[in-house]
Amino acid sequence: VEANKKYGFSAEQTLNLVQSLYEKKNVTYPRVDTTYLSESLYPKIEGILRKMSFYQTLIAPLLTQPIPKSKSVFDDSKITDHHAIIPTEIIPNTNISKEEKQVYDLIARRFIAVFYPECKISNTSVEAKVGDIPFKTNGKQILELGWREVYMKDKNEKQEEQEIPKFEIGEKGEHKPFVHSGKTTPPKHYTEATLLRAMETAGRQIEDEELRETLKNNGIGRPSTRANIIETLFKRK
Repeated sequence: VEANKKYGFSAEQTLNLVQSLYEKKNVTYPRVDTTYLSESLYPKIEGILRKMSFYQTLIAPLLTQPIPKSKSVFDDSKITDHHAIIPTEIIPNTNISKEEKQVYDLIARRFIAVFYPECKISNTSVEAKVGDIPFKTNGKQILELGWREVYMKDKNEKQEEQEIPKFEIGEKGEHKPFVHSGKTTPPKHYTEATLLRAMETAGRQIEDEELRETLKNNGIGRPSTRANIIETLFKRK
């Protein structure tokens, strides 16, 4: 999903790239659907981080104290056959392609980010009245970047929630309303990223309760087969 959103890679292309990185021993087994690491991996984490020389400016703050052993990262109960994809101690050399480098970067940054502190935000709700009509808007301010620091140089990283200027509690003031007239757009066409997410959560839109419940934990395909399903649909036009 990330590789499609950011670089426009198809699901199959991403699988092939990550498979190639796996065969070069740069990343761990890729055909997994868990985002957790096994607890037995914990002692190796610092060693892997130290070896990732290209990311040392991001990693240096993590090495000033012991790596946190958080349950949101290390949890054996959330793992089936394999743990989440992470970089290995073998760093890619110059013989990897630009595309492989981009996929490796996605894996590396996510791996580093999970050991960063939480991002602290302040949520603001602003209520206003125009005549007798109440208006309300919500937004946030980032107080401490935390893990977002890992993605700061990333131009493509979109803010999911809107940021809002600083308001004081109880603040009042005159304002000039601005009325915008526009048109709503139809739902967007699927991209491979949104299609993969939809396959993961397939069934949510089904009205038949029994059928919806049956599909709830299954979706369509597995992480290792979804790319192939999409490719087959393309081939069949």
